[in-house]
Amino acid sequence: MSDSNFKDKYKDRLKRRTEEASTVRKIVATILTTLIVVLVVGGVSGYLYVKSALDPVDPDDNSQMNVEIPLGSSTSQIAAILEENEVIKNDLIFRFYTKFNNETGFQAGDYQFTQSMKLSEIIETLKTGRLVKEPVANITIPEGQSLEQIADIYASEFDFTTEEFMEKVNDPAYVKDLMSRHSALLTEDILGENIRYPLEGYLFAATYPFYVDDPSIDQVVTKMLRKTEQVVLPFTDALDAQGLSIHEGITMASLVENEARTAENRKKIAGVFYNRLDEGMPLQTDPTVLYALGEHKDRVLYEDLEVESPYNTYYVNGLPVGPISNFSSNAMQAAAEPADNAFYYFLADSEGNIYYAETLEKHNELKAKYITGS
Repeated sequence: MSDSNFKDKYKDRLKRRTEEASTVRKIVATILTTLIVVLVVGGVSGYLYVKSALDPVDPDDNSQMNVEIPLGSSTSQIAAILEENEVIKNDLIFRFYTKFNNETGFQAGDYQFTQSMKLSEIIETLKTGRLVKEPVANITIPEGQSLEQIADIYASEFDFTTEEFMEKVNDPAYVKDLMSRHSALLTEDILGENIRYPLEGYLFAATYPFYVDDPSIDQVVTKMLRKTEQVVLPFTDALDAQGLSIHEGITMASLVENEARTAENRKKIAGVFYNRLDEGMPLQTDPTVLYALGEHKDRVLYEDLEVESPYNTYYVNGLPVGPISNFSSNAMQAAAEPADNAFYYFLADSEGNIYYAETLEKHNELKAKYITGS
């Protein structure tokens, strides 16, 4: 083979190798570029996916959702329940988040969540057993309010009417359900034949925070009953020592609530009531007359005292058949721990000052001096 032919073949092989190397480099460059793009896009997509999963489901939705976390639920089970109820977006991200942040100690219970809650708020709620959001509304229920007045207050704030509230709390099936859920507080006494409203007096006077825009009537009532339990049940033994059941203790507290404003006078008046009960004397307290009449009046007339009602303590001896309103904590304490005194009578002047007497004669003297002016 001539030198010329050899050189030509060598050049051809070198050219092919160069072209093949160039092709390989292009392929490798294309593959590397594709991998980098995939990794970058995947990383960004993954970041956005995780970030989205950590955000609230709907930051503007404060409507309530009832969610039950059963006893013994694992973090995985809780995550699945929360996703199923659309409280969180992704149960897998929730599990990773709690694992990464070493979040534990979640509590079983019935919760009210909203789609506007952040993941941190949901986790803190599950750990503490209470909502940690700022309340949407704070509703104050004053002392001495009847069930109808309480219904009016809530109806002015939420999406149900007074009539719907009253219908719900007087529904026999619903009341029975409440009794099963709050058996230590709600006894068969509230179903007495002459009871006007089963829950009268049982919805405690307090300021209640609500974390949703549209709580149900059951959520409102349940929140209030739990507060009543916290206040009343610690006095069970003290009431028993006075010879009163829970129902009678709440009834006594409602009377004391309506007769005085200070803790000291409430204890004294409770002592007067117990003294009269011990002697078989009627309690003769005017607020029971007004409740029996079913209306508010500035003055109770003598003819009003004759109304035949199991709530009228001029008509019946002993306590009325049930409470006439809700009450404050110190009224409950007065009912359970009355002042020990020898008084059987009391009256209040126009300025709210209360005067006590051991005898009817002395009581009439005080009435002439401070009430009739004779």
